[in-house]
Amino acid sequence: IGWLLVVSTIPAGVLGLLFEERLKLLFGSADIVAVALVANGIVLHGVEILRRRQATEYRGNDDGNIASLSWSRATIVGIAQCFALVPGFSRTGLTMGAGLACGLSHESAARYSFLLATPIIFAAAVLKVPDLFTSGTDGLGIALIGAACAAVTAFFSTRFLLRYFETDTLRPFGSYRIAAGIVSLVLLSLYAASP
Repeated sequence: IGWLLVVSTIPAGVLGLLFEERLKLLFGSADIVAVALVANGIVLHGVEILRRRQATEYRGNDDGNIASLSWSRATIVGIAQCFALVPGFSRTGLTMGAGLACGLSHESAARYSFLLATPIIFAAAVLKVPDLFTSGTDGLGIALIGAACAAVTAFFSTRFLLRYFETDTLRPFGSYRIAAGIVSLVLLSLYAASP
């Protein structure tokens, strides 16, 4: 599983390093985020429709299920993770969707997606934590409190979602993203039209 995670991490890691500055510019565009929300929701629904038509290929316990992935399918999950570099796309949703498309069960796809977050978060920390010290220690305390809150929230969210995906699907998340994207596009167009 460790090597599969390395293989899945390489595409997003390389793209993130090569296009970091260009990707930062995308964060300033609310329109791109709204469109990405809708696109992401459509992808999640599409994966569930595809999933209904195919039988689960990998069976057994979670670790055995995940370890049965081929390197080429782990690469597919990694490529899906690249789209999450664009704001508005959900890294977890995309990697779970790719895992489902590659034959994993919902529970195993969720577990693999959460495991796959670890190297990306670690790499981001290695790149960005030194910036906290170069810009003075004023924001360091706030950053540490934010990191602690994020860690606690991530722990409980992950526990909930792993239980949720034992029996349920990505459809509610897809519907939420489509609705949020459409509402955002409407509000943005109203705001742009106002004097």
